[in-house]
Amino acid sequence: MAKRASEHEVLAVCAPGLERMLQDELRGLGFFTGRRIRGGVEARATTRAIYDANVWSRLASRITVRVDSFPAQNFDQLTRWADGFDWSPWVGDDTHIDFRVSSAQSQLFHTGAIAERLVEHSPGVAADLASMTQTVIVRAYKDRFTVSMDTSGEGLHRRGWRGPVAKAPIRPTLAAALLTAAGFDGSGPVVDPFCGSGTIVIEAARWARGLPPGSRRYRFQDWPTFEGGTWASVNASIAAATAEPRAISFAMVGRDRDAGAVAAASANADAAEVADVIDVAEAAVSDLTAPAGASGWLVTNPPYGKRVGGDDLRNLYARLGAVAQAEFAGWTAAMVVDDTRLASHAGLTLGEAFATMSGGLQVTGLTGSI
Repeated sequence: MAKRASEHEVLAVCAPGLERMLQDELRGLGFFTGRRIRGGVEARATTRAIYDANVWSRLASRITVRVDSFPAQNFDQLTRWADGFDWSPWVGDDTHIDFRVSSAQSQLFHTGAIAERLVEHSPGVAADLASMTQTVIVRAYKDRFTVSMDTSGEGLHRRGWRGPVAKAPIRPTLAAALLTAAGFDGSGPVVDPFCGSGTIVIEAARWARGLPPGSRRYRFQDWPTFEGGTWASVNASIAAATAEPRAISFAMVGRDRDAGAVAAASANADAAEVADVIDVAEAAVSDLTAPAGASGWLVTNPPYGKRVGGDDLRNLYARLGAVAQAEFAGWTAAMVVDDTRLASHAGLTLGEAFATMSGGLQVTGLTGSI
């Protein structure tokens, strides 16, 4: 399908391994998705859909818009492009441009030198004078450059509500991916026996109540071409969701043996405005019980050796599995681990839903019925 004049070429960025889930999510947000690439999904989208995706996507790390493409085999060609490019739609008088450059199979391969030349030939003011920074993503492949503008600002995993964190916290986008892979739809409770600072249960609570994953300012709001009327429409949907959150008759349950983690989870739940549907308490996994009269999702980011130390955790996983089978029969289980052999000691029938990176480690999302 040909691109309409009102549509933009978009790359929605995500953690590698989450592309298929992100593609499905973007379709639900009005994107015309194209191919999946490692770490992202190419798509076409209207300005409204781009604004919506920044607000409502739970899986994307950022949303970028492609603004130009050109060939260059030497620095003269590169600087001629920069001198002739119209920066005005995205860069104001008080904007500093931050170029993030990658290059593969190209004559111009030194990314630092490419960025330096672009800085010299761009209109961005000095960083210490700037009120905002516009990130420009420049990718060179086989001597062809593509230039994209970041629309998000801070990474979208920064929800705006997370303050104190416990040891080895899970990113909210990874928590959302685990919930998505488990088939969570907001219709029942989520229980996390190793809740840490509460990220999984808070993500689930905001999802179940129809709230956007976070609340913050986005980079596109500072563009000279920012469409205030379009944003007003998006903002109205946010205001409506916030004013009358969807009522739920169950709580999201978090348990952790660490009192500091429980305190952090409570503080974050309050900041996320879901404290009324969050039940967090200090408890060992052996004491875990299922909420009465409900079935739902047992979702967790359990301790694993490389993340929290080299202790043998097989007994802990075995105990988790025993409690799950005794208390949560009929529920869906999901966990993210760095060692599937360690996870097998839980004795649960779990299949691989995705593989991605977390904290510099290769991790696997496992899901299945209990």
